[in-house]
Amino acid sequence: MHSVWFGEFMGTLVLLVLGNGVNAGVTLRKSYAADAGWIVIATGWGLGVLCGVLVAQAFGSSGANLNPAVTLAVAVDSGDYSTLLSMWSAQLLGAMCGAVIVTLHYGPHWKLTEDPAAKLGVFATNAAVRSPLFNLLSEMIGTAVLIIVATAIGSHGVSATGPAPALGPWLVGSLVWAIGLSLGGTTGYAINPARDLGPRLVHFLLPIPGKGSSNWSYAPIPIIGPMVGAALAGLLLHASHL
Repeated sequence: MHSVWFGEFMGTLVLLVLGNGVNAGVTLRKSYAADAGWIVIATGWGLGVLCGVLVAQAFGSSGANLNPAVTLAVAVDSGDYSTLLSMWSAQLLGAMCGAVIVTLHYGPHWKLTEDPAAKLGVFATNAAVRSPLFNLLSEMIGTAVLIIVATAIGSHGVSATGPAPALGPWLVGSLVWAIGLSLGGTTGYAINPARDLGPRLVHFLLPIPGKGSSNWSYAPIPIIGPMVGAALAGLLLHASHL
């Protein structure tokens, strides 16, 4: 199986296995990584993006978006919206499957973790300080930075031929690591609607012991914020011809 759709599915699945996986390792009780802290989470997500990009490219998606917001920005920049729904479906399903794998991997640890909010935090984001307009702005800014810098990495302004093919995924992973360390402390930096919605749906659907609410009142923010930030970044890229 080798196609853009399957590449996006597999790449997003790997991203979520490693991303939700580091969340679980740091959060759940009796894990050897318990309480390892924010820098471990940010590093795990950065390396998860690296691995997801490599897998997506290997399975047929040379662009390796892994993120509906990135796909939207590409469409706005290029004017071609024909693959949006197909790509979004692959990304959302990949995110859900990755979250299911993490749930199974940490099976015995859910009962040992008492805090329902901590369990939800393994799957989905939430605001450190609930302020919907600022939370939305945080997601917009983080996503716009992601898209603008990721595009700059491959631009002719950086190098006449762009970075060496094997170097690009490392640079994008480093970018996500930097966003997590610098901008992630306000909302948990979803910067990716599939990364938040897919696992949140899995949290809602699976019989996780003592899981509590899936916090659907917050869920629109990590969807709308990244999409608006992506659309604005796409317009900037289109005007700049990077």
